[in-house]
Amino acid sequence: MSPPFLIIETGQPVAPMRRHGSFAHWIRVAAGLERDAAVVVDVERGDALPARAGFAGAIVTGSAAMVTERLDWSERSAGWLREAAHAGLPLLGICYGHQLIAHALGGEVGDNPRGREMGTVCIELADAAREDPLFAGLPARFPAQATHLQSVLRLPPGATVLARNPHDACHAYRWGTRAWGVQFHPEFATGHMRGYIRARADALAREGRCSARMAREVAAAPHARGVLRRFVRQARGGRAPVS
Repeated sequence: MSPPFLIIETGQPVAPMRRHGSFAHWIRVAAGLERDAAVVVDVERGDALPARAGFAGAIVTGSAAMVTERLDWSERSAGWLREAAHAGLPLLGICYGHQLIAHALGGEVGDNPRGREMGTVCIELADAAREDPLFAGLPARFPAQATHLQSVLRLPPGATVLARNPHDACHAYRWGTRAWGVQFHPEFATGHMRGYIRARADALAREGRCSARMAREVAAAPHARGVLRRFVRQARGGRAPVS
């Protein structure tokens, strides 16, 4: 059997969406991993991170927390991720995880000066993505689901931007050859995205945005979702398929 993946849970979905499972569950399903092919540790609730040995790779979830809060569990996780990245363990950070890996490796995370990004957004690949195992062969522009207030404002040394859009100059990066971060949510299906928009309706209204219209504009994002399976394949030593 192939070694399992470690899913580092840094938070839970908004309350109305928890009936659909945890972030770890959404990621496991979207990545095509069987139940016994993933080990979940909930670091936000105090779970200890295990030794790296025996894992094919690690995936770091999103969170309602902010990396800039420097919470104890988050900083401990950052230390573990820093060591794992330098040791060559394949890593994929999603949203908070994307920011946490960047922070761990010496990058800067902070409030996005353009404010909240939410809904189905357009991702634009950078030139470097043409040679990247997770992004090579994808369309130059493709839709993805996103919801965040903070961003990676400065990449860590040794990192390369793979994707951006007008709202966020770093929607994806690679550090070295085996660590990636994506600001968008490849694990989100359309139902997850609409649920998040409904849960944030009051905040969106205060920002002068119509949650009903945003929910109607949510669309499928198969290329973004496929990044998860490409990561799994790459971490297991295979070649990522070209879409």
